[in-house]
Amino acid sequence: MKGFTLIELLVVIGIIVILMTAALVAINPFKQFAMANNANRWSGVTTTMNAISQAMVDGKGAFKCTPTGAAVTDCPAKEDTVPLTATKMANTGGYNICSCLVDEYVATMPYDPQNGSYSGSCTTYNSDYEISCSAANGRITIKAPDAQLGETITITR
Repeated sequence: MKGFTLIELLVVIGIIVILMTAALVAINPFKQFAMANNANRWSGVTTTMNAISQAMVDGKGAFKCTPTGAAVTDCPAKEDTVPLTATKMANTGGYNICSCLVDEYVATMPYDPQNGSYSGSCTTYNSDYEISCSAANGRITIKAPDAQLGETITITR
């Protein structure tokens, strides 16, 4: 009866394991997922900034937002201090910007792919993005604080 010896089988299995390890290191799925999450974050931050910019155009230079019946706000999360204090965009515990943007400027509220949430309603959402505005010049900054791979995701206009 002819067949492979135990040594030959172990050598072949060892070669296969080495090749699979090299392929896994080359592909690096964890880095690929992190890069995909960051691309999603860039998209969300850009979409939010574009929606705010369009709202400001419609408001003739001012961001006329009345979230949940509050007074008209000229600048989201306005701060008079330097550095600016960023405020999370969420329906509770943050700046509730969702009702000002959804339906009129965006179809759904963008949110962080790992830590954010949006149920299809502005009553329960947490974008996990932060917004701040300079009282001195009105420039708005939106950032994704949970960016991966050491990347900084921020837009200022």
